[in-house]
Amino acid sequence: MTPATTPRPEGGEVTLTLDEVAGQSLARGAVGDALLHVERAWTGSGSWTTAQGHIRRVVAGPVDAADHAGLYYGAPAVAFLLHAAADRHPRYRAASQTMDEHVLRLTRRRLATAATRIDHGEPAAFAEYDLFYGLTGIGALLLRHHPGSDELAAILRYVITLVTQPRHEDGIELPGWWVAHDPDEILPTPGGHANFGMAHGAAGLLAFLSLATRHGRVVDGQRDAIAVLTAWFDRWRQDGPWWPQWITREELSAGRPDHAHPGRTAWCYGTVGIARAQQLAALATDDVHRQDAAEDALAATLADPQLDRITEPGLCHGIAGIYQTAYRAALDARSPALARRLPALADRLAERTPSLGDEDGAPANASGLLTGRAGADLALETARRSTPPHTGWDACLLIT
Repeated sequence: MTPATTPRPEGGEVTLTLDEVAGQSLARGAVGDALLHVERAWTGSGSWTTAQGHIRRVVAGPVDAADHAGLYYGAPAVAFLLHAAADRHPRYRAASQTMDEHVLRLTRRRLATAATRIDHGEPAAFAEYDLFYGLTGIGALLLRHHPGSDELAAILRYVITLVTQPRHEDGIELPGWWVAHDPDEILPTPGGHANFGMAHGAAGLLAFLSLATRHGRVVDGQRDAIAVLTAWFDRWRQDGPWWPQWITREELSAGRPDHAHPGRTAWCYGTVGIARAQQLAALATDDVHRQDAAEDALAATLADPQLDRITEPGLCHGIAGIYQTAYRAALDARSPALARRLPALADRLAERTPSLGDEDGAPANASGLLTGRAGADLALETARRSTPPHTGWDACLLIT
């Protein structure tokens, strides 16, 4: 395997072709497709020959370990894939260890950049802290494969700082994960926003801290940070229950969202991901009341007729992500209500997935984990076997 590349000292990055970039993408490229075939090889529904062919395509060229790399792209994404196959093939174990060295160096650089930003009093950005490309995503990888590392402890301390040290602008107190940019280029948020979702916001931060706590990886202030985040969700809980996707500065000042109904229902945004994050927090802190409330909120969402409007099969915005999140939540639930919802969700997932086309003739936008066929098929593997994924691939969703 070609060694991972690192930034030049002056901050310039190596130039990669579009094919190389797609090859290193867990979100929309070859890493997600390879992960599906590794999971199938482990379970016997596919072959290791096929899985190895997909892995070879991922690692055929230089692997990007520059500072824009994160769990869903570049060295961390490739490391996540290699670890999924490492227990079966020693050659992947050695390769994953080499890749991990690059990830750990990347982590230290990313933490130093974040510390400088904090010292200068500037707002954060998704790319600094989020699950897809930020430190939370890298932390999820380290929690799984390097739980005792100094780098993971440093990421935990960084997230705690982000959560427990609010920012002040123009006399207004803003949460530490407040960003000055818009959540989407077509959805402006003048003055910035605070994101609630699992992919880019407070739910992802809460899930990460809670999972680390459940795995016994705790640093000073971690439980305080969990309490800050659960209080945030309590403050913004709307009757239903539901939570905003994000709030603007005007909504923060008013103390309420400016819309009376929830937005999307999905893993990335909405009650599904938020409820799982709160359930994980409850399990980490032995809060039975919060656990019951989170499970009730998720069960109500899964029974809502609005779910019928979701036609997309994928993980990020569609039924696959809802199913996989509900499956993991059901395993931890105190009552069978969530488990009873799974068969209907599985049927809906099986109905929706063919819309992406078959693997050989799928359209270009059907590749990868988040919105493509690989993610939907991975969730289908869970549904068909009714057992947790062998590879633990859904750790990249912060739901386990």
